[in-house]
Amino acid sequence: MPDIMNVSTDRSQSELSRRGFIVAAAGLMAGAYLPTRRAQAATPKQGGTARIGLVGASTGDSLDPATFVETERYVANWTIRNNLTEISVDGDIIGELAESWEPTADLSKWTFRLRKGIEFHNGKSLTAADVAASINHHRGKDSKSTGRTVVSDIEDITTDGPLIVMFRLNKANADFPAVLADFHLSAMPLDRSGQLDVKSGIGTGGYVLQSYEPGVRTLAVRNRNYWKTGRAHFDAVELLGINDTTARTNALRSGALDIMQRCDVKTASLLAKAPGIRVVELQSAKHYVTPMRTDTAPFDDVDVRLAIKYAINRQAIVDTALGGHGFPGNDHPLGPTYKYYAADIPQREYDLDRAKFHLKKAGHSSLKLTFHTSTVAFPTAIDAAILMKEHARPAGIDIEVVQEPADNYWSNIWGSVAWCQNNHNGRATEGTLFTQAYKAGANSNKSKWNNPRFNALLTEVLGTIDTSKRRDLYREMQMLIRDDGADMTFAFTTSMDAHSEKVLHDDKVSATFELDGCRAIERWWFA
Repeated sequence: MPDIMNVSTDRSQSELSRRGFIVAAAGLMAGAYLPTRRAQAATPKQGGTARIGLVGASTGDSLDPATFVETERYVANWTIRNNLTEISVDGDIIGELAESWEPTADLSKWTFRLRKGIEFHNGKSLTAADVAASINHHRGKDSKSTGRTVVSDIEDITTDGPLIVMFRLNKANADFPAVLADFHLSAMPLDRSGQLDVKSGIGTGGYVLQSYEPGVRTLAVRNRNYWKTGRAHFDAVELLGINDTTARTNALRSGALDIMQRCDVKTASLLAKAPGIRVVELQSAKHYVTPMRTDTAPFDDVDVRLAIKYAINRQAIVDTALGGHGFPGNDHPLGPTYKYYAADIPQREYDLDRAKFHLKKAGHSSLKLTFHTSTVAFPTAIDAAILMKEHARPAGIDIEVVQEPADNYWSNIWGSVAWCQNNHNGRATEGTLFTQAYKAGANSNKSKWNNPRFNALLTEVLGTIDTSKRRDLYREMQMLIRDDGADMTFAFTTSMDAHSEKVLHDDKVSATFELDGCRAIERWWFA
């Protein structure tokens, strides 16, 4: 396995001076776009139609990034669109549409300069106004965007000519360039009437959309005028929504697919031995959680939440349901891929006596709960849920496992029911992850958890560049999520994708998201 990727944007473990931080954060990347290093043994070549089997597609999906919740849409989005910034293979924040950026000394105002000469697929030149409108699409108190929380700290967006975008924040944010790499915030064009075009799929990306059938198929052809050198090598790409793991695997083995997302952990070793197929496995920040809604009894009681956490045998789930492809979670979302991961926090173990203690403290001698899950949550989610049911029974917790259909699970179940299963990808920094999934009111905070101390610490940590202080603050935040939070993180998993041996890529593959940071279509090529 390749080395664990450090997804922190900090450039050194040593404390940065304010001046040094600002120089680093400014991302002095003037000039041509610089792709990540190539494997010396393989020179990219153009050609062919790549067929990719993806997870999470639903008939309720759209091309509007305000609706995105799963990997299939992330991949499709970055097939046709770009962001101001991008997470590199090495986990650094680099410029994409932006060639440089610079904050004020207090980290509350940021100025981004766009690259010259970038065009949308319809021939329209990219301008600062397009970028501002694309990000404003997710802002506002009435916004229903799944990316609303991502931009919640933006107070105002202004432009200065066609290439300068300026952001004024309501608080300091040292991680702001990483925020703009979020999959929601890709650039879309303003039409002739001044309205943002979110429906056509016109972008600045490496491929031009030809057709889209929600939940089924996305077809795009290579953008011959793509502004990135050394990127977008396929002549065409066909993205196929195939939520069933067995169906994806069979399609790859038969040659009907060239690339597939998420191997079955039970059969991955056999798949890796199949002629003409390669499995790419990386230790990742991806983790599995069970959000418990704190606005719904009995999950509004922290002792009930703790009883459940102690009643789950995480190691058994990793060994059995995940086939050993991962490690136990500790009820917070940070793992060793993050710089500020607190490795000294004791691992929560399976402890029936502690589970009974907290159940009794909550006023229960026993408890009956309904737990919703689906194979779209992750391939062996049903197996994990059944194991949880077996683990919790001796503690007096009776769990009814309800298997939901994959289609529309994210829109109808996740966040709507009191307790369910979910997978969560990592983010570029600890701050962006906490802001998007644990801050009070965050769209991805489906447990409705609201801890005032945590919220205050989040504001404080984003406003400081002192590495030692950041480490202490992030440790306390991990403890708060672990002991008071309502998203039980029970396991971290490796990222396992597979492809035909005729598909090539760089030696180093990003583990920020699946499929090379959801950028495989732009970065990979045929032999």
